[in-house]
Amino acid sequence: MAASTRAQVLSLYRMLLRESKKFPSYNYRTYALRRVQDMFRANRTVEDPQTVEMLMEEGRSSLALIQRQVSIGKMYETQRIVIEKKTPH
Repeated sequence: MAASTRAQVLSLYRMLLRESKKFPSYNYRTYALRRVQDMFRANRTVEDPQTVEMLMEEGRSSLALIQRQVSIGKMYETQRIVIEKKTPH
């Protein structure tokens, strides 16, 4: 994998993690984080440039989906559950 492609993949990974952490719901947040990490681990050894580009496009569409879902989730926030950290007021 070329250095620029590696940087793009890592950048996409960080953006997906950052957006996944924005879910207001604990269950959705942990699911999204786990799913992103698992998918990147599963495709860690991919070297074919066409496959990498296909996976990058899939990741970009997942990022857009996560961003939309976070926006919707913020419109309909629910009460925090017991295991979530309290935010200072």
